Amino acid sequence: MLYFVIKCVLSGIIIAAVSEIAKRSPALGALIVSLPLVSLLGILWLWRDTGDIERIASHAESTFWYVLPSLPMFLALPAMLRAGVGFWPSMAASCILTMALYFITAWVLSKFSINL
Repeated sequence: MLYFVIKCVLSGIIIAAVSEIAKRSPALGALIVSLPLVSLLGILWLWRDTGDIERIASHAESTFWYVLPSLPMFLALPAMLRAGVGFWPSMAASCILTMALYFITAWVLSKFSINL
């Protein structure tokens, strides 16, 4: 249980630190967030918990494929906000777009025998 709490606290500290940095410098906050910190932490925790190389390799490969359909959100959200759409509707639309693109990506990849 303590190990789980440590993982949660460390992950939370990273998120809180990035949000504080982004208040002062949106570009620096974006740079830090663009680093695959969450993915690396997930891989480290997975290695620590399982030591399963194949599971880690599969996780890393799936992460790559899921990052691609998430990228349009980072263009759609600012475009909607700058067009005067409210924050929450813009966030909701961006999340829905990303979810739809996740499903489309998984479907297209399955046609090439890549199962996520």
